[in-house]
Amino acid sequence: MSIEESLNLGCVIDSAADPERVAFIGLDAAGRATEHRFGDIDDRANAVARALLAQGHAPQERIALLAANSVDYVVSLLGILRAGLVAVPVNFKLPAPLITFVLRDSGAQLVLCDAERRAQVPEGLPALVFGTQAFDAWRAPGALAPHVSVPHVPAPEDLALLLYTSGSTGQPKGVRLSHASHRWVVRTRRAATPLAGERVLVAAPLYHMNALALVLLTMASHTTSVLLPQFNTTAYIGAIDRYHCTWLTAVPPMIAMMLRERSALAAADLSSVRVVRMGSAPISPGLLEQIRSLLPNARIINAYGTTEGGPVVFGPHPLGLPTPPLAVGFPHPQVEVRLADDAGAERDEGVLEIRSPGLMQGYHQRFDLSPFTADGFYITGDVFRRDDEGFYTFVGRRDDMFVSGGENLYPGEIEKVLERHPAVQQASIVALPDEIKGTKPVAFVVPRAGVAAVNEETLKAFSLQHLAAYQHPRRIWFTESLPLAATQKIDRAALVREALRRSSATQAAPIDMPFASDHGKP
Repeated sequence: MSIEESLNLGCVIDSAADPERVAFIGLDAAGRATEHRFGDIDDRANAVARALLAQGHAPQERIALLAANSVDYVVSLLGILRAGLVAVPVNFKLPAPLITFVLRDSGAQLVLCDAERRAQVPEGLPALVFGTQAFDAWRAPGALAPHVSVPHVPAPEDLALLLYTSGSTGQPKGVRLSHASHRWVVRTRRAATPLAGERVLVAAPLYHMNALALVLLTMASHTTSVLLPQFNTTAYIGAIDRYHCTWLTAVPPMIAMMLRERSALAAADLSSVRVVRMGSAPISPGLLEQIRSLLPNARIINAYGTTEGGPVVFGPHPLGLPTPPLAVGFPHPQVEVRLADDAGAERDEGVLEIRSPGLMQGYHQRFDLSPFTADGFYITGDVFRRDDEGFYTFVGRRDDMFVSGGENLYPGEIEKVLERHPAVQQASIVALPDEIKGTKPVAFVVPRAGVAAVNEETLKAFSLQHLAAYQHPRRIWFTESLPLAATQKIDRAALVREALRRSSATQAAPIDMPFASDHGKP
């Protein structure tokens, strides 16, 4: 059975394909590797499904996953889906109260976790720990119960996944995703993204759509993935070198952090890389240039997607026109898109609204939120610009936009300009209160390794040459690294707190690096 034949999202592995092919090279935190074949993954997923059903779980009950990336995580995810239950991947980097909130809000009946995260499970909620005798004993009876029928055949609207947003601006929201919507995502991506013969490196967290959708795609494509437990710069570089990875997916901050590891890069052979798919955050011209220099054999894909709307939104131009370097592409033929201004009128620049078979059903138990238009388009909150050839380019998050002296400022546009300076590796813009302007832009900058340093005044002068006067950052602070949220995006809330601290300090140090301890370990 395959994803084309089954209505169950958990059936992404084609049982008619070679069961001896390696599905995953799984690495643990110490770098030890184990190989796992497709046939073994398939059997273990069925065992988990039968164990859950033998335990008495009813269709559509929630089973949570609270763990770093591992093959056990992937197997358990497939088993949950095949049993007709709903998988709830939980962001274990959230504060303890928010983890408890997600588990309670989702209605999780059981938590499958790793040993490191066991203490994060609230008291009274059943949990099973990967790799323990208890987990193996629980799973074993399921493998010996062939009378229990799997996979479950879901109804058209049955949920498969309940993915929670990061909660950086409030309580996390549960995104309701059906079997049907993400079977469409897998099938559509498989048709557009041939992965046969590739070796894919996965380091982003499986509780995030970026990595989760990719793992489902690699299994459906019957290709081998190298699975890291978490992103770490040196481990990432080492995995490319050791396993000759050909296909990378990452968010721009991950690659920017990797580029600072000059000694590790110098010792590694990265010539195997043929594709780098960038997503989840905008890419700057400076970073794009550096990736091309580091990986000259690679095609760079600037992708776009959301948890709510899925990763299938844009693609190549139907006339074969080349995609501009910073654009995310032309609308996919099965996806309707439009740009709307604050009044709802269609424009060439505005908030992206999309309608496709991959959309969520809505937010779990959040009837106060209205993420859809009256005619069924999902309102992304992301501002895009459309050019004359129909290509779309990301401008910024509407939520990130702030008004300074009556002008709308998008941090991403200012950051792209700062990152054009040869001494700048990364830049992040946040707003500070200002008595005259209301708010004013300030910048945190990570210097580029191996080039002459730049000071605040020189970089301010550079920004004034290339930006409108109202856009230039009023203060620029240098730091060794930028704080990352659990999705590997820049944690702007943490930067705002740091900017407030620095601006109110009576005497700031010449260079203060409060985020250095996070370098390479988001």
